[in-house]
Amino acid sequence: MTWTEQELADVGAADELRIAARREDGTLRPAVTIWAVRAGDALYVRSAYGRGNGWFRRALATHEGRVDAGGVRKDVRFEEVPADEHEAVDAAYHAKYDHYPKQYVDPVVSPESWAATLRLLA
Repeated sequence: MTWTEQELADVGAADELRIAARREDGTLRPAVTIWAVRAGDALYVRSAYGRGNGWFRRALATHEGRVDAGGVRKDVRFEEVPADEHEAVDAAYHAKYDHYPKQYVDPVVSPESWAATLRLLA
């Protein structure tokens, strides 16, 4: 299964995304609210506080979960992102969220957050 163009548009336009990692037994952990962006034909999330953030560690444990944003609820796989994609992801975060105060945006476009970037695969 892949993202439809409408799902990419709806999730990409949503201000916030709810993300829940799947446990080893297949059940979902409680969802947390984070920011997400669309860059090209892909959706990305970042941990503003690096790889140690709880939701990020849980997402990496099974690489599976569910997202809910913009009226779209979908099971996803989490894939780490290569360094050559960070510039496009940064640009997407700036374009979407720079209307927020700098103290909220800077952590998601920092080198620490680059190492905690995941692509959402449908």
